[in-house]
Amino acid sequence: MVGFVWGQLRGRAGRSVALLVGVLVATTGFVVLTGATTTSRLAVTGTVERNTRAAYDILVRPKGTRTPLEAERGLVRPNYLSGTYGGITTAQYDQVKAVDGVDVAAPIAMLGYSTTSIEMPLDVTEAVDPALDRQLVRIDREFLAERGLSHVPAQPTYVYVTTHPLAYPIIGDEYYPDAVRYTDGRTYDTDGCGLLPRETLPGGRTAPICDLQVEQGNAMQDLSERQLWEVEAFRMLPGGRFLPSTVRSTAEPDKPVPPVSRLTVTVRLTVPLLLAAVDPAAEQRLVGLGDAVVAGRPLATTDTTVVTKVRGGLSSRTLPVLATSRPFLDGAIRATYTRFPLNRSIAGVPPGELAARLRGAPATPAGGTERDALSAYRSQLDAGLGPRTCCHGQLQIVVQPGQAAYDQSPDRTLRVRPTPADPAVYGDSQDLVTLPRPWLSEDTGYRPLTQLQLGRGAQDARQWQAVGLFDPEKLTGFSDLGRVPLETYEPPRAAGADDRSRAALGGRPLEPSGNPAGYLSAPPLLLTSLASLPGLLSNGSSPQRTAPISAIRVRVADVDGYSERSAERVRLIAERIATTTGLDVDITLGSSPAPQTVDLPAGAFGRPDLRLTENWSALGVASVITRAVDRKSAVLFALVLVVCALFLGNAVTAAVRDRRAELAVLACLGWPARRIGALVLGEVAALGLVAGLLAVGLAVPLGHALGIGVDWGRALLAVPVALVLALVAGLAPALRAARAHPAAALRPPVAGALRARRTRTVAGMAVVNLARVPGRTALGAAALAIGVAALTLVGAVSFAFRGAVVGSLLGDTVSLSVRGADTLAAVATVLLGAAAVADVVYLDVRDRATELATLRATGWTDGDLARLIGYQALFLGGLGALTGAGLGLGGAAWLVGDLPAALVAVAAVVAAAGVLVTCLTALVPAGLLRRLPTAQLLAEE
Repeated sequence: MVGFVWGQLRGRAGRSVALLVGVLVATTGFVVLTGATTTSRLAVTGTVERNTRAAYDILVRPKGTRTPLEAERGLVRPNYLSGTYGGITTAQYDQVKAVDGVDVAAPIAMLGYSTTSIEMPLDVTEAVDPALDRQLVRIDREFLAERGLSHVPAQPTYVYVTTHPLAYPIIGDEYYPDAVRYTDGRTYDTDGCGLLPRETLPGGRTAPICDLQVEQGNAMQDLSERQLWEVEAFRMLPGGRFLPSTVRSTAEPDKPVPPVSRLTVTVRLTVPLLLAAVDPAAEQRLVGLGDAVVAGRPLATTDTTVVTKVRGGLSSRTLPVLATSRPFLDGAIRATYTRFPLNRSIAGVPPGELAARLRGAPATPAGGTERDALSAYRSQLDAGLGPRTCCHGQLQIVVQPGQAAYDQSPDRTLRVRPTPADPAVYGDSQDLVTLPRPWLSEDTGYRPLTQLQLGRGAQDARQWQAVGLFDPEKLTGFSDLGRVPLETYEPPRAAGADDRSRAALGGRPLEPSGNPAGYLSAPPLLLTSLASLPGLLSNGSSPQRTAPISAIRVRVADVDGYSERSAERVRLIAERIATTTGLDVDITLGSSPAPQTVDLPAGAFGRPDLRLTENWSALGVASVITRAVDRKSAVLFALVLVVCALFLGNAVTAAVRDRRAELAVLACLGWPARRIGALVLGEVAALGLVAGLLAVGLAVPLGHALGIGVDWGRALLAVPVALVLALVAGLAPALRAARAHPAAALRPPVAGALRARRTRTVAGMAVVNLARVPGRTALGAAALAIGVAALTLVGAVSFAFRGAVVGSLLGDTVSLSVRGADTLAAVATVLLGAAAVADVVYLDVRDRATELATLRATGWTDGDLARLIGYQALFLGGLGALTGAGLGLGGAAWLVGDLPAALVAVAAVVAAAGVLVTCLTALVPAGLLRRLPTAQLLAEE
């Protein structure tokens, strides 16, 4: 038998070589492509492990703080912790620290927004006319925020410039009585106009230059900063120099105020900053807080609230804080100057009359300027830390914004629900408040505001003072792709999501406006120690007195990036924490930013509707991606295997069909069926063995050339793979040959139609021809369908990692890193399928050569015959491509758990490409039509 097999292979060298090449190509392709799927998985897991190491692995929150969006879509909005206030006790914190396997447990207690004042000096020197004896410069202010989209005018600031002498009040550093001594040696009552300069009038009489804000008759907390009127008075000396409006101290009452060459007026912007308490030691271990200090000293664990007594029965509580050197502020003041000449002094003029006196007075535009809050804040930092220089603010009123609420559109876009503004939350007349409300407190809000209950402060002044400055950008950095959800110090920014919004924002992202009730939530920019909380909260009724901690960020020991082992370890520790404390526990390991589209309704101060792209966080992205890649690798492996088997099965079937007459003769000579089957399998096995050995030498260099890891161990698998594939592919043809009756060799290889039907078109005849060989047609369509399904699957996954799987930046990076290897595998399967279709068309041309010769003899041209072959290839390719696209979509839906419209578009493109490739491969069998020996075929018939 062996000798007979060798003789058959040698006697038909051309057919044997063709079959050998088919087995070799299929086997080599199989080995290399399975190596590609392995390379793909290794690339994915490596990318996931590199980009999912973040500051903490577990987040512990109070019970019931998960939002509906977290439960429904696994999404957490940026700086979510900024809206969580207390709920975890120090005892529960101790329980978390005691759990075995916890490396760092860093608590954070969000307290709320404290307001501070940012000074913005305005140089109005050029607005002053040195020729005038008395003049008034009106500074018309306009507040700006949100890239200038929100803007509102404010009450003016007046600058009174006179050449006549001014007397300045002399006051103590901590307390002053109702009667205050002035620099002219006299004592005046402070009622009415307060601590302001007095001008000498004709006859030697002096009168105060009243501050217009007094005329409101309200407490400071009843006013917005845009409602404040102010007057500053300066004396203009000969030579164009000025004596500033300065209140002198009792320490140096006789020290003359030096004149200045520039007349500078300071306007102020009230800015809220989020205050939080941390454990400085734990924060240092978690994110390197102490290493990020750029001025002053780090916050100490022993820092506590300092309580001091002052004269008059007042007490002062000072909270030590670490303040930010990079505030996220998007605010500005635009100032316009107008000069009014005066023929008499405004000293003693009642506040309500000044504006009336200016009506109809000659006015001269005198320029203007614009100052932004960020540069002004940085200028204050340059002055150094101290109660009279930089970085201090009031704590009489601390407001706490809640979470934003959303409505979901059918396209999954989120729309923020507006919340009515409530300015009363900033205090009432019983509170000792020295700063007005932020002007944006009257704007449209998107978060409900409440007040931290610290107790009445009529006899208790509370403030914070910076002991140091920290730079958030110097905190320990982690991968942008694996940034932890609920990140404590995440910069709050949202870019425009459409052309209209991007144009409105000037191509820049939207940043916090300075409104605590605004949409974008700022991270904590003022940090104090947990030890300071008892001194701050002791007199109040806030629930945070007993449960001050808002969240605990936990880093697990012996975890370095995402892996199956790390994920299991983190899961076990998270379960222990939840069981021990009864708190909500979220696993943040393996999470990634996930861009979300958010519609922000228009504000009350001019900002239009905006559509924004905001980087939310998707929980558990890494596990979803690795599971999807494992499924994809398994599916691609199976598809490559099946398409190779179909390709070989078609080739072996064609070889057996060529020998129908020979095998029939052997049967007539007495060969049993099993021997005929063994002959066919023996020939196929021999070719498979030789092809496997050749594939061993080809797989390694080919894989190296393509950048795919194929080692010699994997290459040696080509031998058994080739042998098994050859035997599987030859089994069905061998059985068919063994069971065939000898008379079958006399029947035509192409069966007649089951039902005669007259066709009028070339396309109709092509359909009939395909129906006459249903097995062959199904084989070719199946091979192409598998290739198209594989390419559809790869295209769908490459898209879905950005959209359907988790919609995350990590998913996008994974898709980019593995797309080459996966696409190579899928394209190769499509080409093998197209080759199988071409082989089907080729066999059809050869088997029906006599029919085609008859058609040519009856007047059909070569073009007509070529169109017939083309239609057959088109219909066969269309059947396989559509079937494969459907299978690919089904596999993608199973793989990623969703089927968005874009994935359907991917499938349609792949199907069209499959049909196009099939039509191109049909050009080869169509070229055989010109070589048909028409006369010889008709004579033999």
